[in-house]
Amino acid sequence: MIKTFLTGLAALGFLATFAEAQTARGLCGERDRVIGTLSGHFGETARNRGMGPSGRIIEVFASADTGTWTITVTAPDGTTCLVASGTGWQDLAQTPRGAPA
Repeated sequence: MIKTFLTGLAALGFLATFAEAQTARGLCGERDRVIGTLSGHFGETARNRGMGPSGRIIEVFASADTGTWTITVTAPDGTTCLVASGTGWQDLAQTPRGAPA
């Protein structure tokens, strides 16, 4: 499970550059405001996070109640961009450390 997440997180590293380009399309905003919308409107909470290139933080938000999920990238200046979202979120059982995935 952890290996799968880390592999996915590494694959999302390129999205940091993509997110920067999305600013002109309105998919970015002040972090507090973006996170407020994700939690207030969609009931999503942070599930995982990691560091990306250039000090960017990549986070996965999800709601077990609504089934929605969102991946964000936050730049060091506090600008948060939405890079992916969807429905059908499922929490997976955690695999004990050292156990085969």
